[in-house]
Amino acid sequence: MQTEEFLNFIDGEWIRCRNGRTFDNINPADTREVVGRFQSSSALDAEDAVNAASTAFELWRKTPIGQRARLLNKAADYLEDNAQRFGEELSREEGKSVALGKDEFLRAAQTFRFYATEGQTFGGESYPQDDADMAVFSQREPLGVVSVISPWNFPASIPARKIAPALVTGNTVVFKPSSDAPLSGLRLVEALIHAGLPKGVINYVTGKAGDVGPIITTSQAIRAISFTGSTQAGMHIHRTVHLTTRLQMELGGKNPLLVMEDADLDKAVDLAIKGGFSLTGQACTGTSRVIVVKAVREAFTTKLVAKVKTLKIGRGDQPGMDLGPLATAKQLDTVLSYIEVGKQEARLLCGGEHLHTGEYEHGYYVMPAIFDNVTQKMRIAREEIFGPVIAIIEAEDFEHALAMANDSEYGLSAAIATQNVRYIHRFTNEIQSGTVKINRTTTGNLVNAPFGGMKNSSTSTFRESGRVGLEFFTQTKVIYRGL
Repeated sequence: MQTEEFLNFIDGEWIRCRNGRTFDNINPADTREVVGRFQSSSALDAEDAVNAASTAFELWRKTPIGQRARLLNKAADYLEDNAQRFGEELSREEGKSVALGKDEFLRAAQTFRFYATEGQTFGGESYPQDDADMAVFSQREPLGVVSVISPWNFPASIPARKIAPALVTGNTVVFKPSSDAPLSGLRLVEALIHAGLPKGVINYVTGKAGDVGPIITTSQAIRAISFTGSTQAGMHIHRTVHLTTRLQMELGGKNPLLVMEDADLDKAVDLAIKGGFSLTGQACTGTSRVIVVKAVREAFTTKLVAKVKTLKIGRGDQPGMDLGPLATAKQLDTVLSYIEVGKQEARLLCGGEHLHTGEYEHGYYVMPAIFDNVTQKMRIAREEIFGPVIAIIEAEDFEHALAMANDSEYGLSAAIATQNVRYIHRFTNEIQSGTVKINRTTTGNLVNAPFGGMKNSSTSTFRESGRVGLEFFTQTKVIYRGL
C-alpha cells in the first residue's frame, strides 16, 4: 500500500516544502508500518509561514471575538465527530492506547470550547480616580505572530491548549509539531480549516528542529513562543530569543509520590503505577520517584512489584493493554541506558528487559522497571528518564521525605498518599512544585486550571491552561479618556 504524503499548510494552502525532502512517521509498535510521509522543511519554509502569519494578523485581530469563538466551537465539533479515527491514528504514531488517543482528541475539543467561552469574557478593567471628567480603563490586545512548538507525548492536547487561547485573543500562529508525531497536530489544523479559519491565521510546518526552529524562535516577527519539551531545549531557546519575545515553556520533571505510614498501600500502589506507567512513563508529570517512609517501605514495595508483574504490554489497539511501546528508537535507547545505570547504582527488583522477540520483535518495548535501595545522589533519582522506570527511595519520616522531594532541580508535579491532615497541610504549603496532588496521581490536569512548574520545570512568568492561558497571548493597554 502506498504511503500517504502529508503537506505543510502555509498561507491557506497545502504545499510541499521547497527542498522536496520528506521523512517517514513510523509506528513505534511495529516499525515496519509507515504512518505517513511528512515534509522535511527548511528555513525558507519557516520564513514563508512567519510571513504569512504576519500578513494575516491585522485582519484577524479585527475579527469580532464572537466570530473567533464560533470558529473554535466549529473546530471542536469536527474533532468530536472524528475522535475515534484520530485516536486510532494517534495510537499508531505515538504508541498509546486507542482509548487514550480518542480521549486526547476529545480533550482538545474541550479545550477549544473552553477558550471559545473564556475568550469572550476576557478583557480589561476600569480604574477609579478623582477626575470626574476622565475615564481610565485598560484593554487586552493580541501580541501578533506566535510560535507553538509541541512534543510527541501528547501531540493533540498540548498544542490545543496553546493554539486555542492564541487564536481566540486575535494572534496568528506558526505551529511546529514534533517530527515523531506530526499527524495528530495536522488533524488539529484540519479541524480549524474545516471551521473556516482565514488563510495565514494558522500555519503548519514540519521538519527538524535545527532547520525550522531558529526561524520560528529567533525572528523579531515572533512576539511569543509557547514551547513544551526538554529543559535542555528550553534553555537553548531562552538564550537565543529576541528581547521582545515572550516565553512560555513547560519543561522537564522528576516528580515524587510520597507514601506515608498511614497511607492505604493498595491505593498508593495504584497511584504509583498509574502515575509512572500508564503512559509508558512518557509524561512530563509522570511519577518517577516514590519516596516511602521506612515503616511501610517493605510492605509497599512487595505490593508494588507484585502488581507491576501483572501488567500487560502490547500494541495500542490491543484490548486490556496497560503499557504500549516507547515512542521512538531514541527514547528506547535512552531508557535502556538509564536502566543499565540503575543496575550499577541500585537494586533492580523487576523489569527492565528490552522486549524484542515474538510479538515485540518490531516495536520499541521494554518491561517496566522498579529499582530499590535508591539514594538521592544516584542519577536515576535526579535525572529525567521519561520512561517506565520508578525509583523507590526510603525516608525516615515525613520531614525527611519532604526534604528529599524538594531536593531536585525540577518542580513540576508532586503527590502524597496519606490521611494525616498535618502532613497534607505541610505538604501543600512546603512542597516546591507547581502542581500538588493529595491521594491522586502526579499525572493529569484540568483544562480550566493553570498548569506549570517551579524551578527548571517551567518559565516562571506565564502558566498554560485555564483562564491564565489567555494572559500570555495578550498585552495590556491603559487608556486615559477625557471629556
